[in-house]
Parts: sequence; C-alpha cells; structure tokens
Amino acid sequence: MPSGLAIPALLLSNGAPSTVNRLWDSWFNNPFAGIHHLVFFDYAILIPYFAVLGVLSCYGLHRYEMIRGYWKHRKQFSEGPAKRFEKLPRVTIQLPIYNERYVVERLLEETAKVDYPRELLEIQVLDDSTDETHAFTERLVGEYRAAGLPIEYIHRTNRAGFKAGALQNGLKTASGEIIAIFDADFVPPPDFLRRTVHYFADPRVGMVQTRWAYLNRHYNVLTEVQAMLLDGHFVLEHVARCGAGLFFNFNGTAGMLRRSMIEDAGGWQHDTLTEDSDLSYRAQLKGWKFVYVPSIECPSELPVETYGFQVQQSRWAKGLTQVAIKLLPRILRADLPWRVKLEAFFHLTPNISYPLMIAVSALMLPVMIVRFYMGWFQMLLIDVPLIAASFWSISAFYVIAHRELFPKSWKRAFLFLPALMAAGVALTIINTRAVIEALIGHQTAFARTPKYAIDSAQKVQIKNIKYRRRSGWLPYAELIAGTFFLTMTVYAIESFNYLAIPFLLLFVGGYYWAAATTLWEEYQGKLAFERAREAERAEA
Repeated sequence: MPSGLAIPALLLSNGAPSTVNRLWDSWFNNPFAGIHHLVFFDYAILIPYFAVLGVLSCYGLHRYEMIRGYWKHRKQFSEGPAKRFEKLPRVTIQLPIYNERYVVERLLEETAKVDYPRELLEIQVLDDSTDETHAFTERLVGEYRAAGLPIEYIHRTNRAGFKAGALQNGLKTASGEIIAIFDADFVPPPDFLRRTVHYFADPRVGMVQTRWAYLNRHYNVLTEVQAMLLDGHFVLEHVARCGAGLFFNFNGTAGMLRRSMIEDAGGWQHDTLTEDSDLSYRAQLKGWKFVYVPSIECPSELPVETYGFQVQQSRWAKGLTQVAIKLLPRILRADLPWRVKLEAFFHLTPNISYPLMIAVSALMLPVMIVRFYMGWFQMLLIDVPLIAASFWSISAFYVIAHRELFPKSWKRAFLFLPALMAAGVALTIINTRAVIEALIGHQTAFARTPKYAIDSAQKVQIKNIKYRRRSGWLPYAELIAGTFFLTMTVYAIESFNYLAIPFLLLFVGGYYWAAATTLWEEYQGKLAFERAREAERAEA
C-alpha cells in the first residue's frame, strides 16, 4: 500500500500577501510578541514539518531500493526448482472460511479440480461460520466426499484465534507433510500443487509463495487501483527481497508451507491480526528458507466496495505494526547481516507513515503561511528532493510493476495514478487509527472482507447482498478532512501558490471520494433493506 504520500507545499514568493497573511503578520509583530517570537514560531512549525517529511521520504527512497533490487534479481526467477521429488509427498489443503456464502461454492468446485494423486491428498474445510454458510458448506462437502474426493469438514463453535486458530486446529488432524492454504475468495489452478510442491525437495525450504492475480481487476476504478497496489508488492517487493536473500512473508493464502516448519517456529499464533507475517518472521529467524515463485498465478477476488477495501487495509496495517512490536526487538538482536535487519525494519513499519501524514496535514496550513515569503532557491534545495523521494517514487514503483505485467498496455497505468494517490489518502484516517491501536496494545477482532464471487465481466448490483459492514463515523471524518484541504486549496489560490494546488487537490479528492462512495453504497443498501421489508409485509 502506498506510504509517504504527503507532499511539501511548493510556494511561490512573488505574490502579494493575502488577507490571511496580513492578519498573521499583524498578530505576530505586535509589541507583545516581537520579531524573535516570530522566528521562534517559524522554527517550531518548520522543524517538525520537515522532520516528518524526512521520515516519509526515507520510505520513499526505500521504494527506489526495491525497484533496484527487482531489476538486479528478476532473471533468477525464470528457473524452476533445483531438485524434484522422486516420490511425491502427502499434501493437505486447508480452506479457512467464515461466513463466505457467496464464494465457498466456487472455492470447493475449483479445489476439487486440483491435479494431485488422490491417495496423497487431503482437503480440510475449516469453517468458523455462524450463518447459513455452515449448513450449506457442510452439505457441499458431504457431496464431494460421496463422489470420492478426500475432503473433511471441520466446524468450530467459536472463533478463538480467528483464522490462526482455525489453521492451528486443523493441524491437529492434518496428515500432510506439506500444507497448502487458500482463502475463500481464491481460485486455485488445477496444476498448482504439481508446480509448487517440488520446491520442497530442498529440505531447507519452509514456504513457497505464489503471485496473486485478480478475477475482477477491471470491475471498477477501485479494483483497478487495488490491483496496482498489490502488484507493487507481488511483482517488485517479493522479487527484490527473495532474490537478495532478505526476509519476506507468506501472504496467508496461495502458498504452501512445510508442516515441520510451522511447528518449529511455534505454530500459528493469534496475538496479531497478520498471523502469516508473524509466522514468516519467526520461521526465518529459525533459519528456514522462503521461496517466491512469481511465474505461478493464483486468481482471487478484490473488494468492490470502498469501506470493504479500507477495512482490509486497516487490518493489514494494524497486524503488520503488531508484528513489528512483537518481533523487531528479536530481529535486531539476532545474529543477522545488517541489511537483513534494515530491510525487516522497513518491511514491518511502513504503516507508521499514516499517522505521520495526519501530522503533516495538521501542519500544512501554518507552514504555507510561514513560508509565504520564501523563495525559489529554498524550494530547489529542500522541496524538490523531498518530492523526488516521495511522490516520484510512488509513481515509478507502481508504473514499473504494471509495465512488467502488461508490457503492451502499461501506459494506461498513468491514467490510474491520480486515483491510486487518492486511494492512499483515503486510507490515512482508518489506518492511523489501526496503527495507534497497535501501538497502545488495543486488541480487536479479525474483521473479514466481504466477497461476492464477482469477476470483471459481471457488472452486477450487490446492494441486496449480506455482509456489508457499517462505516460509522469514518466517512464524516473524511468529509471534514476533505473540507480542510479544500480550504487550504483556496488559500493557495489566494496567495498565488499554484504549484501546491495539484497536491492539495489529491487530498481533497481522496477524502471526498472515500466518503461519498461509502455513504452512497450504504444508502443503496438501506433502500434495498427497506424494499425487502416492504415486500415481506406485502406477502404476509
């Protein structure tokens, strides 16, 4: 996900002071304040502002390092496994689900097509559902088992440990040496196991992660943007980290793990919301080797609603921050090369950029006023390098990832860059809350992301579908934030600071887009609910 999106205001110095400037100067140049107080105030505003931007720029520079690492190591991923099994190992496929009524049928249908010797295969459906998904899935599993598929249905009466608890519970009866995991919204290809299992012929390999693809990438602008954000992770970051021998993570699905590795690392633990990253770092600290195979794609479904996307991203942000708090001290004390430790730090802490962006947002208006009389030389010396480290790095990162996947149509990525930036802005409030909750140790339940078995060709209405979550106060906070940045845009126009306007409008658009789409989706859902109740009354 994008971080470090805050851009320093580029201000011109050849315009006449606005009314706001004159009032500001009058207040600070009164007999009680004096010029020294004005200078002190300038530094009190500018020092924290540029300090925060400096931190954000470090994460921007890290993206350039990921791009460099990708270019350096990408060719080595064209090779297959160095060894192959003479006799295939036994594999258990685990399918953790929770209230997935609309996608579970597709999941079971596609999993049943997996090409692997039936005598060496076991499928576990780990169902924590509390709605009609439970009975529906149990019936489907019974039908597949009667048809000869080696499938088992495991239903828990509580959600202790959430997904991590379900996976750990499944391990108690799992018979496979290798465990493959697919979330409910994924569609495993028939040849998935045969193409990945041979990497485990190397006894040092503990995990094999494949690349995510997207069934509904072109469904709407939101899914296009999400796909680009995830492509940056799966196309560039995983290749750069794995190729350089750095730590990287299992993504919770579309991958395979050695059972002995899970047990050696301490099993699935549920004290963070990203149990996959937690296990990954614990296992690599134990010396296990992780392998990334970008040539194998596993299709999945992206959230099609704004709030669903925000909830998913906030869960990842909080979980990764929890893992950083839990494991970074152990990583930094470990006998590891400094570059491994440094990369682990950048990998686990990028979401700190969201509260930092809130801080920059709060400081931006006084900074614009204070810097009104500052000239071009200072902008060239300070602002341009910060923009190159933050804004340009985001653009380069996601455009290059898109070009690697779609070499014939990669230029269309530029069309979605403004929406991508706006989506990053739309995550600042909810992700800031998530990060703060992680930092203060506030525990929350695992919030699932609703999926509806929608692909890019299905322009269907989802207003009558269950599982939509209520956004509460969030869209109203986003409206307030958007209005704040709109006010700053007006001030930029008044003070002839035209170069600041495009960046300010990204914040205006991002906040208003998130708030408006969320409120509209919930309004449509409310209308559908009322129509359904009226229809029930009419039938009665």
